Amino acid sequence: MYQRWKFRHARRLFVTAALVAVTAGSAVAQPAAEGTKSETVSKSEALRREIVDKGLAYLAKQGQSDAGTFSDKVGPGVTALALTSALRNGRTAKDPMVAAGLKALEGFVKPDGGIYGNGRLRNYETCVAMVCFSEANSGGQYNEILKRAKDFVTGIQYGQGKRDPSDPWYGGVGYGGDGRPDLSNTGYFIEALRAAEGEPNDPAIQRALVFISRCQNLNSKHNDTQFAGKVDDGGFYYEIPTTKIDPSTSDERFTPNGGLRSYGSMSYNGLKSMIYAGLTTTDPRVQAAVQWITDHYDVENNPGMGSAGLYYYYHTFAAALQTSGMKTVKDADGKSHDWRSDLIAELAERQQPDGSWSNDNRRWFESDKNLATSFALMALSYCAPAK
Repeated sequence: MYQRWKFRHARRLFVTAALVAVTAGSAVAQPAAEGTKSETVSKSEALRREIVDKGLAYLAKQGQSDAGTFSDKVGPGVTALALTSALRNGRTAKDPMVAAGLKALEGFVKPDGGIYGNGRLRNYETCVAMVCFSEANSGGQYNEILKRAKDFVTGIQYGQGKRDPSDPWYGGVGYGGDGRPDLSNTGYFIEALRAAEGEPNDPAIQRALVFISRCQNLNSKHNDTQFAGKVDDGGFYYEIPTTKIDPSTSDERFTPNGGLRSYGSMSYNGLKSMIYAGLTTTDPRVQAAVQWITDHYDVENNPGMGSAGLYYYYHTFAAALQTSGMKTVKDADGKSHDWRSDLIAELAERQQPDGSWSNDNRRWFESDKNLATSFALMALSYCAPAK
């Protein structure tokens, strides 16, 4: 059965197997300290619960339409994210907001198994809907929807028959259709398959791992693209160009030597996806990614992107660190950070009086309160005290 507890248990296997004495540099997972530290964590948890309740109240009272959707002018994606943020913060499928939203989301299920609006974003929308339905699937009522959706998104992937394994796009997925694959959508794809009870050794997940490894700035046998060694900092980039690039066209994307700049949200997404695909801290790819995190620890900005995509960054930041089992992170200066407390405090400061979050930087639609609030709440769900 496609039931969410199995996926959550599987996510913890990485921690049990490796217990993250992370060998890459100085980022380590450590048990929470006793005494005054535990008091700090307790206060932080109280603050987390307070701002989560305010955020969920905003979504229920002001964010949701009469039809049960959230920001549906851009399709069902925000609805799926909003419901997932509620379910991961303790709401159930019987909660009025969640129940109305799930009913609305079911209306986007298509005969081909996809869960999408106009089709332009059909992979992304189906993947986030799969995660949502899996979170609400305690009774198995969404088993058939999840099975058909899994077949649908797997059919979109650039796998055998579409691309040769030597092709840079092999294993990747994009927003939908035959367009360029990217790390963000491939990360959603892996999470969706794991949520639908896919195992790390699922062939589709292993194909995706090939693409993700090629999106890492790491000179290794796993990245045979021309970009592998030009930056070589262990971080990740969004896409793999297949045509000649001109570094002078974008300082944000390219280095002077023609490398692809790593940045925060993609680097955390890459780490999380590698763990979901079965890698552990013994793998050089994971070690390099953790070293990048050590070198660029930040809860005020999306490293390399500033305020752009900040709330998506918060979500990938928290998801990757929780999934890895890291309780603390030592930054480049050797200072140890309780990342949960740091992120809770930052999000509390950024929360609006009405309980919402939004980004003044309009890039990637994060000025939309429903989207930014959903990302913030999902990030906060990963900040619950480590067990």
